[in-house]
Amino acid sequence: MSFMVSVKRKARAAVLPSVLLAVAGYFVWQAQQGDRGLKAWDQRQGDVLAAKAELERAAMDLAIWERRVQAMRRSPIDRDTLDERARAVRDLTDPSDIVVLYPQNKRLF
Repeated sequence: MSFMVSVKRKARAAVLPSVLLAVAGYFVWQAQQGDRGLKAWDQRQGDVLAAKAELERAAMDLAIWERRVQAMRRSPIDRDTLDERARAVRDLTDPSDIVVLYPQNKRLF
């Protein structure tokens, strides 16, 4: 009977450290793999870098458009020239325009 008593004592003595070790293991696993763990933090840092790159690209586009608008404000633009250029860029015509089509290899300009 003393053998069973010693086994029970050792089992009772091992329960608390085993539970604490399991809890500590759970927290270590969560610190690495969880929603707010190291892997998630690394992924968020990658998202932040991508967002910063997108912000820089948008800032460059904004600067380009601001320069274009400033160029239009500096000097008066002839409305006919502006209309002609807008139609050429967008490849549009007015219903009252006469359009002469040329073959692809015989363009005038």
